[in-house]
Amino acid sequence: MSGNRSILDDVSKLATSAAGLVQGAGREAETLLRQRLERLLDRMDLITREEFDVVKAMAEKARTENEALNKRVAALEKVIQAGNAKRTPRAAAASKTKVAAKAKVNPAAKAK
Repeated sequence: MSGNRSILDDVSKLATSAAGLVQGAGREAETLLRQRLERLLDRMDLITREEFDVVKAMAEKARTENEALNKRVAALEKVIQAGNAKRTPRAAAASKTKVAAKAKVNPAAKAK
């Protein structure tokens, strides 16, 4: 019986050693793969998630400000158009008066 025990103990030790060897090889392979992936990603010039989130927030803020400025410009254009509509009759009358005054002052210009 003691012979069987020693053989089983030897097989058990061998299996434990093999399992430890496989685990070590697995960790080494994982470390090597991780290093290669890190080098590959470094060469790809990728950004981090934090950098992406910062740029995304900046873009959202710029979009919001742009929309607000577009509304302000539209409101100012309405004010300018309303002002031009009120001035148009006066401006037309003033320009007719100027043309008539020039014609009276320079009759030779009419003859040409």
